[in-house]
Amino acid sequence: MNVYHITFAPAVKLAYVYFWGCNFGCKGCIRREELGDIHLNQHVADSSGFLQLEEVVGILEDFKPKGVTFLGGEPTIDPEFPKLAKVLEKRLDTHNILLTNGYLFPPLEGVDEIQVSIKAITGTLHRDFTGKPNQEVLRNFRRLHRAGVALRAESIFIPHYIEVEEIEKIARFISAVDSNIPYRIDGYIPVAGNPWRRPTPEEVEGAVEVARKYLHHVTYLKGDEGLRYEVECIV
Repeated sequence: MNVYHITFAPAVKLAYVYFWGCNFGCKGCIRREELGDIHLNQHVADSSGFLQLEEVVGILEDFKPKGVTFLGGEPTIDPEFPKLAKVLEKRLDTHNILLTNGYLFPPLEGVDEIQVSIKAITGTLHRDFTGKPNQEVLRNFRRLHRAGVALRAESIFIPHYIEVEEIEKIARFISAVDSNIPYRIDGYIPVAGNPWRRPTPEEVEGAVEVARKYLHHVTYLKGDEGLRYEVECIV
C-alpha cells in the first residue's frame, strides 16, 4: 500500500498515517514543501519504503493508539485503505478519522469520522487551485451526510485568492446540507513559491465571523498557535 510515514502523539495516544499520492494537484498543498508531519522537528526527505498493510498494523499494535487519522496525500486513492481501516477497528478498536478531498466517495466501514476539505465553491477557482472540477466533491459531501456519517469540513483561507467571499460561499453550501456540521478555517501557510502571503490573524478571524452567520460550529487555525502536544516520528 502507499503508506510512507506514521507519527504518534503519546500524550493523547493518537496515530497519524500518511498516504502517498493524490488525485488533486493543489497549488497550496503543504506536501509541496514538507512530506512529513509538520509538527515534527525533522524533515522527511522522500517517500521511499512504502509499508505493507500488515506492517502498518503491526507498528500501530506496539503503540496501542486510541485513535488513528488517515491523511496524505489522499488516502482514498489507495485500494487497500478500506481494508486497513477495518482491520485497525477490529484488532485495535481505534477511532478512525479520514481526511479527504472528497473527490472519491470514501469507504464507510471502519471509518468513524470524515473531514472533507472543501477548496472552493466557485468552479473556476476550484479547478485553478486543484486541477479538478468540484461537482463530485459537493455531491459526495451531501451523500456522506445522508449516510449519517460523523462529518466535518475544512477550508484554507488565502488572502487575495480564496478570500472571505469564497469562504462565505462554502459556509452557505455547508449550511444548506446541515448548519450543525463543524467547519474549520485554516490560515494559509506559504509553500512552493506561490505568490500568496500568510493571512493575518485578524483576516482569519474576519472569515470566521462571516462563516458563523451560517454555521453553529466554526473553529480556526490562524497559524500562530503553539503545539498542543508532542508528536513523535515512528516511520
